[in-house]
Amino acid sequence: MNYKKLAAFAAVLTMMTSAVSCGSDANGGSSADTTAAVTVDGTGETEDNSTTGTGTATTSKNSSKTTAKTTDSKSTKTTATAANSAGTTVTGAKSTGSASGGSAETTKAASGGSSSQETSSAEEEVKEYTAEIKLGSSPDVTGENITVDGSTVTINAGGDYIFTGSVDNGQIIVDTGASEEKVTVVLNGVDISNSSLPAIYIREAKKCTIKPKEGSVNYVSSDIPKKGVSETGAIFSNDTVRLKGNGKLYVTATASHGISSDDDVIIESGTYIIDSRKSGIIANDDVTINSGDVTIFGGTNGIKAKGGTDAAGSININGGTMHISGGTKEEKHSIYASVFNYTGGTVFAAGNKFTEPLHSAAPYVGFGFKNGGAADSELTFYVNGKEVGTLTPHKEFKSAVMFFPDLSVGDKVSISVDGKSEGEFKVEDTKTEIMIG
Repeated sequence: MNYKKLAAFAAVLTMMTSAVSCGSDANGGSSADTTAAVTVDGTGETEDNSTTGTGTATTSKNSSKTTAKTTDSKSTKTTATAANSAGTTVTGAKSTGSASGGSAETTKAASGGSSSQETSSAEEEVKEYTAEIKLGSSPDVTGENITVDGSTVTINAGGDYIFTGSVDNGQIIVDTGASEEKVTVVLNGVDISNSSLPAIYIREAKKCTIKPKEGSVNYVSSDIPKKGVSETGAIFSNDTVRLKGNGKLYVTATASHGISSDDDVIIESGTYIIDSRKSGIIANDDVTINSGDVTIFGGTNGIKAKGGTDAAGSININGGTMHISGGTKEEKHSIYASVFNYTGGTVFAAGNKFTEPLHSAAPYVGFGFKNGGAADSELTFYVNGKEVGTLTPHKEFKSAVMFFPDLSVGDKVSISVDGKSEGEFKVEDTKTEIMIG
């Protein structure tokens, strides 16, 4: 008997997968909103993985849906079958395997290492989920802690839940009460629309993560009436919501905000394309971007942290790549917060104005356009003669701003509009203001 092989095989069998989701973080300090000369900023308004450093990032609103494909082959082990009638609570054993597709990915354990569970026959990696849900007019559920009511699926306890499939006028609700249990909502090629409510509604969950699965393309959209609905977001949360993963998520809100939280919004990783009638991302408290690739076409503000009477709302950009286009109303911003802190990542934004950062880890450049800029103009940004990114604002704009982690005092920067260069300028200080036209 080869005891070394036997010991290695036994060690493999003891490895278990774990989904990682975290709670809220980021507390913004109180500070008055400051004003850059070219940004015409003001306060009192009523209303996977990141790519940083050099390189070209191109963003345009005119990108159509693509069909999500999964390369996984279905391998599902279950010991319970769910009833799918309206109002039915599903209980039973956990489900292991990948829903609607695949050889489930190896996931990072909480310690930071990788962890996987292998079968003894085919050495096939299997991810364990609390429940697997295929969306539709009558959702198909295998697992536990799920209630089904028509085309609405409610998660009512902590765990990891994977969703596939498409549904018109459907909804995912997360409601774990005051529990501190972690909930991870994994999206694996979903298309959810709702004509009057958020497509994903986190009613109450202290620790909830939305995770586009690696390799998947997902769509959520809502057409929420302007009045009479307090949960105004295609994705809306009463608590902190965290987004992470290595997949892609399109968020469309034809009458409301894109991603909205009464607490914090935190993006850890993933690719997000947000098109909204109101703010693309909005939080009552703080918005924190740690990594990921985020594109926003906001009808009012691009990204906004509202704050309240007791605390200032803060935007904290620590990494990732962001392309932000704000709305056309005079008081709206591409970036708006009482406190804005930049510590890393790449940001290109355009709109009427933007909030000047209270703290910036690298110099940044604001461009003001005396005669304004037309919607759908292509803005190309350069550092020392090298193109570093592009942005195509979907609305008319009066200012643009570039945050670039490798930018230094003394560098030469320039911007072109539809291929026409507006000249080259030297970075003089932490803040450089350039007026065009």
